[in-house]
Amino acid sequence: MELSGRIEVNIFSQASLQSQRERMVRLQLAERGIRDTRVLAAMGAVPRHEYVPEPLRQEAYEDHPLPIGEGQTISQPYIVAAMLDHLALQASDRVLEVGTGSGYVTALLSELCAEVFSVERYASLAASAEANLLRLGFRNVRIKVGDGSLGWSEAAPFDAILVSAATAEVPPALIEQLKEGGRLILPVGSPASQELWLIRSFDGRHETRVLEGCRFVPLVGGEVWREL
Repeated sequence: MELSGRIEVNIFSQASLQSQRERMVRLQLAERGIRDTRVLAAMGAVPRHEYVPEPLRQEAYEDHPLPIGEGQTISQPYIVAAMLDHLALQASDRVLEVGTGSGYVTALLSELCAEVFSVERYASLAASAEANLLRLGFRNVRIKVGDGSLGWSEAAPFDAILVSAATAEVPPALIEQLKEGGRLILPVGSPASQELWLIRSFDGRHETRVLEGCRFVPLVGGEVWREL
């Protein structure tokens, strides 16, 4: 009887989390303008609660960032969906992610693309993310510890690059590692306030579009911050 009771509690908990995830997709994403059906499906399939610390799991599907250690956060669901939506990812794409964090966005990219290369500054987060991804069955991902502002030159060029940390200026290495027709999305501004920039590569030129306001933790590495 005692064992049966524990199983019932666990099933109820998982059902509750699934319900919260479905509500997140419907109210926080679809009703706020996220239109890419593949992005919505991925956000509905990947369990965000598996990528947050255990004490915070009941907050996993609320629309705000959560701490994950090392002074870093898992980003707000809406802003993650907006970044993925703007990148217009294809199933055949090879993608670079800067800022693995707990591995949540990495898992979404794994659902949406052919190959994902992710760079994380903190070894503890990289190890935790890799364990999460393997445990949950995401196999088309490679993670390394390093300076994300330098990208991953050995694996370049990329169809798309997603940066989950803010910078005062666009790291040149990331521009150089885009394929022709490639897309780069990242938050640019001061530590207190940034805007999302979408950069597209065309005929050796780069077109920048400013999207919306946001706030991310700073990108650690290189010369990405300067006196503003």
